[in-house]
Amino acid sequence: MLLRELNRGKCKTYLVACERDRVAVLIDPLRDHIDRYLALLAYLQLKLQAVIDTHTHADHRTGCFELGDLTGATVVMHRNAPAPRVDRHVSDGDTLPLGALTLRFLATPGHTPDGVSIVVGDTVFTGDTLLIRGTGRADFSGGDAAAQYDSIVGKLFTLPDQTVVLPAHDYRGNTASTIAEERRLNPRLAGQTRESYVALMAALQLPLPDRVQEVLQPNQSALDDDALSFPTLAQLSEVRQIPARALSQMLARLSPPPRVIDVREQSEFDGELGHIPGAAAIPLRTLAARAGELGASKDSPLVVVCRSGVRSTTAAAILTSLGFEYVSNLKGGMLAWHDLGLPVAPPSR
Repeated sequence: MLLRELNRGKCKTYLVACERDRVAVLIDPLRDHIDRYLALLAYLQLKLQAVIDTHTHADHRTGCFELGDLTGATVVMHRNAPAPRVDRHVSDGDTLPLGALTLRFLATPGHTPDGVSIVVGDTVFTGDTLLIRGTGRADFSGGDAAAQYDSIVGKLFTLPDQTVVLPAHDYRGNTASTIAEERRLNPRLAGQTRESYVALMAALQLPLPDRVQEVLQPNQSALDDDALSFPTLAQLSEVRQIPARALSQMLARLSPPPRVIDVREQSEFDGELGHIPGAAAIPLRTLAARAGELGASKDSPLVVVCRSGVRSTTAAAILTSLGFEYVSNLKGGMLAWHDLGLPVAPPSR
């Protein structure tokens, strides 16, 4: 196995390659360094097979989508990832062959709902779930300190003691640790119960990343900064959320029922998760321009839907800012709807 960290900064990008077959993956690539990555791959004569984000990043733009477009590499993220341009969604225990190597994915939510760690041989790439002598914050939307504790203690800390820990970020100049060292020396975890860890994380009161407004929503939607005027975090926090079961009951019992607007791309609308019967497909990138098509609904209930409920929260905030009075978001999106076995229009392929 060939393994290198490529950024030499606080944000870490890892190259993992099979030297025998000359194939590689990039883990957590930064969009700002795409030229550097491509040059190194060419210099080492490696074919980029996949690009993987361990979670949806809030402090830098991901390079996964552009690298996928440029090289044909498969974009890989967890099943709960909100972005539309993911080629393969993975769940806990899934594997990805890389020549003679095997990447094994562990679902490790907590920092974000779509957090994954990746085990390759005696190394684990922990994203922002477990850091060296720290842990990723759990106060963003969808963060869950209790789930994070379970991910670390119940999954990562069960790996062999000598397993090398390589996180997605480090702010103290560390480069690597081991599972044994983190279990013994990590000040946020050593001697902590689940309850005390949750209290500790709630008391941190960390400032938001400097670029969160210009980074997080573009990463969630795979849209360029200038393709859409994104709402503020305050506007997003005010969006009404409706659970899947409640929406199903409303659609069955109310006359007229709320209008459902699906803001996924057409390929997703017609894809494996299907769509809610009667939903109108208006992709997020076109929503503001096509809002006039919903003019008659400004005083009527609207429910906005996407894959995981993240892009549709953005869409709901946009519609609210355009004067639509009764807009709600389907909490958990089509994933939640699908997991409950609620009716869907069948995929067209």
